Amino acid sequence: MNSLTTSAFDLPEHLAAKGDEALVGDDDRHFAAITASLERQIAELTERLVQARRRPGGKGQAAMDRDLEVHRLTDRLRTLSRFGLDLCLGRMVHADSPDGPDGPDGPDGPDGPVYIGRLGLLDQAGRRLLLDWRSPAAEPFFGATHANPMGLASRRRYRWTLGRITDYWEEVFSTDGTGEAGTLEGHAALDDQSAFIASLGSSRSPRMRDVLGTIQADQDAIIRAGSRGALVVDGGPGTGKTVVALHRAAYLLYADPRLRQRRRGGVLVVGPHQPYLVYTADVLPSLGEEGVQTCTLRDLVPESASVPGAVDGAEEPAALVERLKASARWVEAIDTAVRFYQEPPTVTVTITTPWSDVRLTADDWAQAFDVAQVGTPHNEARDQVLEELLTILEEKFANVLVGDPDGDGYEEIPPEQLRAALLRDRGFRGAFARAWPLLDAPDIVADLWSVPAYLRRCAPWLSREEVGALRRADSRAWTNADLPLLDLARQRLGDPRSARRRRQQASAAAAERERMSHVVDSLLAAEDDYEGAATMLVGQDMRDALVDADAFTRTDPDLLAGPFAHIVVDEAQELTDVQWQMLLARCPSRSFTIVGDRAQARHGFTETWRERLARVGFDEVRLASLSINYRTPQEVMAQAEPVIRAALPDANVPTSIRASGLPVTRAAVSDLESILIDWLDGRSEGTACVIGTADFQPSERVRALPRVQVLTPTLAKGLEFDLVILVDPETFGVGITGAVDRYVAMTRATRHLVLLSPSDLPV
Repeated sequence: MNSLTTSAFDLPEHLAAKGDEALVGDDDRHFAAITASLERQIAELTERLVQARRRPGGKGQAAMDRDLEVHRLTDRLRTLSRFGLDLCLGRMVHADSPDGPDGPDGPDGPDGPVYIGRLGLLDQAGRRLLLDWRSPAAEPFFGATHANPMGLASRRRYRWTLGRITDYWEEVFSTDGTGEAGTLEGHAALDDQSAFIASLGSSRSPRMRDVLGTIQADQDAIIRAGSRGALVVDGGPGTGKTVVALHRAAYLLYADPRLRQRRRGGVLVVGPHQPYLVYTADVLPSLGEEGVQTCTLRDLVPESASVPGAVDGAEEPAALVERLKASARWVEAIDTAVRFYQEPPTVTVTITTPWSDVRLTADDWAQAFDVAQVGTPHNEARDQVLEELLTILEEKFANVLVGDPDGDGYEEIPPEQLRAALLRDRGFRGAFARAWPLLDAPDIVADLWSVPAYLRRCAPWLSREEVGALRRADSRAWTNADLPLLDLARQRLGDPRSARRRRQQASAAAAERERMSHVVDSLLAAEDDYEGAATMLVGQDMRDALVDADAFTRTDPDLLAGPFAHIVVDEAQELTDVQWQMLLARCPSRSFTIVGDRAQARHGFTETWRERLARVGFDEVRLASLSINYRTPQEVMAQAEPVIRAALPDANVPTSIRASGLPVTRAAVSDLESILIDWLDGRSEGTACVIGTADFQPSERVRALPRVQVLTPTLAKGLEFDLVILVDPETFGVGITGAVDRYVAMTRATRHLVLLSPSDLPV
């Protein structure tokens, strides 16, 4: 867009009056300045990025600083290029600004309208063009209401379509109608909900649409809450819980230095399933946050790839087994199982060396095992124990002299030769491997399900009948219920390959030092008088400095291993006690945003949030509630509310604030294809979802239709669609689980809900 000659406003004919120069002229002039600044900054960032990439990588901290600079410049450039002018969300006029009713005499008011952006932006002279939406000064733009205008005279929000403004809304907070508000009367809507309500009727897309410009006051207050402890965001369908969770992640990364300074492990977002991650994938990047890790609970466990079912996974066939495996007490069981392999030998082991035999007694083993630091994973502590054993053996050889008494006499055994001999000795290596073995998480958990005596020892609270119920013929036929236990075991054991990698890296570094030593010796031999730069190479420290030790220690980090400074959990009402342990192990600070609805818990949720979270290990819990349903039309909620109240009379059902004008439709299952085709006919945007049980198999033609998904109630959770079709909802189940699945499925609709029954039943 030509920043000097083309208006940013492209209003439809029926809104032409809102494009009057008196109303939008100041905005266009400000947008011209924004455009010029964006063009300049993009050019500068592009050049700086080119220069940073050309700069030599260097070593150690220098290499890390260069990589961080490239990453920072890339993120900023990507965000500026992603949006352009629509970085601007809107503007606000303070009551004491020159344009406000109390100006120009207000002593503290800003000079004119303040424009709010996804990012902060300055012009070349340092004048503020956009105020970052996360800054404290921007809070009134989201939080002001008529009851509490927070010092504002007016607020304007823009609707952007393909880089142009196709509508805007002016909210006037002053009561006397002075200032610009007076000129807007009759042209712009003055309802403080108009911007948001108008956006609710827009068509959905396969990705969550951008809603930053219409964040409401109740949502913004939660987004800006501090990060200390656990904040629970409780709300029913359509209250914007997911919006709050994701925007809160972006806000905390901006406002909390503790999160921003973490080079890795800042914020983790945990969603309920893969369709949710796909649906929300654009939200954080659109807020300028490219580096946030997002995953499902299954993604935290490598063994999940072997669990049948690409998304849902295998469920336990017996409800008793599923309930038993959900307990948080498996933390104790796994810890006991690992300690079983950390009991020092009680027998003496004789080690053979070229010089003499030496004995490792029970006391020696106990002394070595005691050095393993508390909290160190088992496989990583192995090196600590081995080092102590070698030290003990060195002390035993301290008084052993070797040599030729008829020649130069005796001398002490060189320590490096002794260590090399010990590590070569099969007897020593075998004894140590048996005493402190390398362990894999699958081995630990599989043994629990295949060896009853071992399970009773590790989990003494289980009855004999419960131990029998947990036993299975194929102990490695993993189910979803096994995944948290595998994760706990992995956390307790550490990587069994880490010690091997460290030894290989140390060996490679030693070989490189030896090679460089030969190179240095050759250089020195070429200098007869040891003068010149080569004389600097005589010292061993300088020789060692020539070896890049980092080159032998770089491994690809497990980005989901943590620890994280803050974790966001969506649909948290579904987590079992042992699944909470997976997340607590990755966030020692207990800093969480927990988003959920107790009425949407498929297996019931009889406790309060505080009771539930205190039981699993949280010590500081705050509660925030969302009660307004912005998404689901009143027509749909009128049908959905009785469904959930029949099972949960005290369910926190939110109040829907809008109507779609489309009543809930009932039809036969055989009508599914024609309903979808009629809906798609002449419709270029919007999404539909067919929700049925896992047994429902639609026709190939239905599966091939554009903008139509087929999901189970579980996989539809957290998503939204213009049209939702439920296939025989009575088959979703009975009791609380069935009622929750029907309630969740019905409330995915933002416009129209269709309920299909078998064709042989009345509709």
